[in-house]
Amino acid sequence: MKQSYQEGSWFAVPLLDGGYGWGLVARLSPGSKIMLAYLFGPKLARLPSADELNTLRPQDAVKVLRCGDMALASGHWRVLGEIDMWDAAMWPVPQFLRRADALKRAWRVTYADADPSRSEREESVPYEPDGLEADSLYGYGSAELLLTKLLEAPDHPINQQRS
Repeated sequence: MKQSYQEGSWFAVPLLDGGYGWGLVARLSPGSKIMLAYLFGPKLARLPSADELNTLRPQDAVKVLRCGDMALASGHWRVLGEIDMWDAAMWPVPQFLRRADALKRAWRVTYADADPSRSEREESVPYEPDGLEADSLYGYGSAELLLTKLLEAPDHPINQQRS
């Protein structure tokens, strides 16, 4: 089922062990192949209402990542509605950290505000992690696995498996 979505759309992410997390489309690349998404919990057995989702703020996100939009385009991730008053400035594009472990080097990566597929700048930074999210592009299966792990307790079997 093809569905429409845009910046400011709320969507449900089915978790691998049942239930749902959810997300917000914060940016879409031109042509809508890559998006920046804010992901949220807690895990629910039901789909939340748009009213419930509209209480969430950027700081409530458990993860902000870049991922493909195929799950949204295909309907695998169901669109739940639109944010009440979309303001992209309220949902910023964070900087990410790209690391080359073999070289012990790292770069802070800044993506274009209007295009999460386009890197605007890479700046060399100390190799040690500095709190930035890893610079990755997730497929929808990887995003579902990550959100499942983030929303389950540390002693849950899914968090005992090696990634």
